[in-house]
Amino acid sequence: MNDDDRWRLGHMADYLRSAMNFVRDRQRDDLDNDKMLVLALMRAIEVVGEAASKVSAEGRAELPDLPWPEVIGMRNRLVHAYFSLDLDILWDTVIAAVPPLAERISEFLNN
Repeated sequence: MNDDDRWRLGHMADYLRSAMNFVRDRQRDDLDNDKMLVLALMRAIEVVGEAASKVSAEGRAELPDLPWPEVIGMRNRLVHAYFSLDLDILWDTVIAAVPPLAERISEFLNN
């Protein structure tokens, strides 16, 4: 993997960890009452998707088990359809999809 791809994967891992930290000890209802939490999660997921979109085809091929189109698609949805954001989807993404993604990327970077 080239250095640029590795650098972007590092950004992805950092922002995925940030998203997980943002929701630590929080509940889904917190999104309804904490705009800062919503914005923080949106931004973290946006950065993950933007970094993913810049990883080369060769770099993506080294991690074929990552859901590249979904990660990038989530970023696009947040950026271009922010006005119809479904907080349940945002929460579910951070709770269910982010931890295994962060773990897989970190595992790859540490090997």
